[in-house]
Amino acid sequence: MSAIQKLLARQPTVMRILSASGQLGYGIPEQALRAGLARRPDFIGCDMGSVDPGPAYLGSGIMATSPSVTRNDLALVLKAARSLDVPLVLGTAGTSGAAPHLEATLDMIRSIAREERLHFRMASIRADIPAARVSKALEANELTALGGSLAVTHADIESCTNIVGQMGCEPFRRAFTLDPDIIIAGRACDTAIFAAIPQALGFNMAAVMHMAKIVECTSICCDPGGRDAMLATLNADGFELESMNPERRATPLSVAAHSLYEQADPLTFSEPDGTLDVRFAKYTALDERRTRVSGATWTGAARCTIKVEGSAPVGQRAVLIAATVDPKVIGSIRTLLGDVEKITRGLVEGNFKIFPRLYGLDGVVAFGRSEPVPQPREVGIVVEVIADSTALAMAVAKTLKQFLLHQGFPGRLSTGGNIAFPFTPPELAAGTAYRFALYHVMPADDSTDLFPVSIENV
Repeated sequence: MSAIQKLLARQPTVMRILSASGQLGYGIPEQALRAGLARRPDFIGCDMGSVDPGPAYLGSGIMATSPSVTRNDLALVLKAARSLDVPLVLGTAGTSGAAPHLEATLDMIRSIAREERLHFRMASIRADIPAARVSKALEANELTALGGSLAVTHADIESCTNIVGQMGCEPFRRAFTLDPDIIIAGRACDTAIFAAIPQALGFNMAAVMHMAKIVECTSICCDPGGRDAMLATLNADGFELESMNPERRATPLSVAAHSLYEQADPLTFSEPDGTLDVRFAKYTALDERRTRVSGATWTGAARCTIKVEGSAPVGQRAVLIAATVDPKVIGSIRTLLGDVEKITRGLVEGNFKIFPRLYGLDGVVAFGRSEPVPQPREVGIVVEVIADSTALAMAVAKTLKQFLLHQGFPGRLSTGGNIAFPFTPPELAAGTAYRFALYHVMPADDSTDLFPVSIENV
């Protein structure tokens, strides 16, 4: 009998859930992990990815994390789960959860198993969505931009190198029927990683989803926040939270404040399975380091919907990095950059775009804001070039650099030395640039077909 089936057969009324990593691949603090294992969790969960690093990783199919650190993290949680004979559930494999990311993760796990002489049953869940399926939703007017007005056409959909759907609990539940010890999923809701097993055991879904929403980020919900393993103890009507690092405290304020994390609305959270409402939640200190949470409500979804994410290449990128402390340069920097761009376009032929960002003036706030800005003492200059080829992007960046260095401006006295470069060469080839062509929600009544599950003996 597999670890999953043993747990489901046992039917616990209290569950201990260990979140080992808020994003596996960036290193796991081992002392906190060991402390969590000593508490004998019923299962171990790990989130492995996010859209936070941007569209490049989904588009390229590569991991955002170091392969060596990722492999070490996988080894730690795999050996931990097998040592206790408890399930290991991992979601959004390899950063973005598309086929290349999932395959790379599965290959690492197989390699670790051979090296450590481990044997187990491994279920995997794919999250790749065919472009034709998304186009069908577009034709039916059932593709809705998430949190904005990102327009999409059939050409946009076809241009995506990878498209994934963010699965909820249902595909994990199907994986349970294949009798696995560990489950590795492609793109998944962070909550589903931690909610699917308690849901299958009949725990209160409001408590389950609220717990999953908080614990997936490990000790970020603590004071001070961190990335150490987090233990949730779930019972019939609520849950307790405790960081496995004794220096971190899960207080009522720090836990409640986690509702602000990555949420437009801190009171309600929508998932493929339904909506969590935490407006009446109660946060009670058990001691200086632990908090109990209860009182949230849950409304199941009338129809399953999923978020679809698609990344498309837009060209090859080069980046120029410079800075200035010359007050006359800073005073005329926008005009200066416009003049230099015009000169560059007259000298370099081809299809390219130039995006200047002035850190200290408007590097973070949108370029061209209307409100007056006090002149800073120094400004960092980052110029992004996107072109049809790397050679063209670099040619633009190199040419722009030279004219930026020597271009005249009102009040200039010296013929050089007004611009500083932090290193040489100051222009760098930065690979393929991608954009999110899809960041939408669509109905997924066919989720069984969209998220196929397979099993293997390792």
